[in-house]
Amino acid sequence: MPPEIIHTPDSLLRRPRFLLWTMWQDLLASRELAWRLMVRDISAQYRQALLGIVWAFIPPIAMAAGFTLAREANVFTVGETDIPYPAYVMFNTALWQTFVDAVTGPVQAVILAKPMLARVNFPREAIILAKLGEVGFNFGIKLLLIVGLFLYFRVPISWTIIITPVALIHLIFLGTLVGVLLAPLGVLYQDVSKSLSMVMGFWLFLTPVIYPVPTEGLFGVLVALNPVTPLIVTIRELSTMGVLSNPVGFWLVSGLTFVGLLITWVVFRIAMPYVVERVTS
Repeated sequence: MPPEIIHTPDSLLRRPRFLLWTMWQDLLASRELAWRLMVRDISAQYRQALLGIVWAFIPPIAMAAGFTLAREANVFTVGETDIPYPAYVMFNTALWQTFVDAVTGPVQAVILAKPMLARVNFPREAIILAKLGEVGFNFGIKLLLIVGLFLYFRVPISWTIIITPVALIHLIFLGTLVGVLLAPLGVLYQDVSKSLSMVMGFWLFLTPVIYPVPTEGLFGVLVALNPVTPLIVTIRELSTMGVLSNPVGFWLVSGLTFVGLLITWVVFRIAMPYVVERVTS
C-alpha cells in the first residue's frame, strides 16, 4: 500500500525520500499521456509539412554538400577524417541535430503547454517524456540516411556498432538536461527561446561536426572542454573503427550528465508550480 500523502507548507527538499518517491510515481503515471502527446506532436509535425519526413534528411544532406564543395574549392582546410568527408559531415550533422532537438524540445513543449499547465493538474514529466520520444522517432528517420550513406561510401563498420545506442542515449540525455534546465526560464522570458538558436549555432562550431578534433591551440582547448565533443566522437568511433580515442572524457561527461539530469529534474519539479503561478497571475 502506498504511503499516505499529507500536504504541508514545508518545502519538499526537507523530505528528499518523499520527493524522490513522488517524482518516480509521477514519471510512471505520465507514460500514457506522454505517448498521446508524442503521437499528436509527430503527426502535426509531418502532416503540416509539404515534404513530410523528407525534412529530416534535408539539413544533413545540405550541410554535407555545402561544406564538401567549400573544402574542394579550398575555402577552408580540415584535416583527414577517418571516413569519407561527405559521410563524416552527414553522420555528425544527424547526431548534432538530435542533440539540438533534445535541447530545444523541452523548452518549446513547456511554452506551448502553458495554457494546459495553468488549467489541468497532470504530471509535468509527461511533456518531457513526449519530447524524448519525438527525438527518438526523428533520429530513427535519420538512421535511414545514415545506413544509406554508409552503404554508398562503403564505410567500414565495427562490431561495436551494437552498443552505439548507449552512447546515443547519453547524448540525448545531455541535451535533455540543458533543455529541462532552460524550460522554466523559457516560460517566463521569451528571450530564452529567441536566443537559443543563436547559442546553438555558436555551439555547433565548437563541436567537431565539420572538422576532426583539433589538438592544438586555444580552439583545441575549447573543443576539448565542450561536453558534446566526446559523446559525438564516441558514437562515430563505435560505429566505424571500434577504438575509442577518449573513453575517459566520454564516461566523465556521461556521469556528470546523469547526476545533473537528476538535479535538474528536482529543480524543474520545484520551480514549475511557481512559474505557472507567475504567468497566470
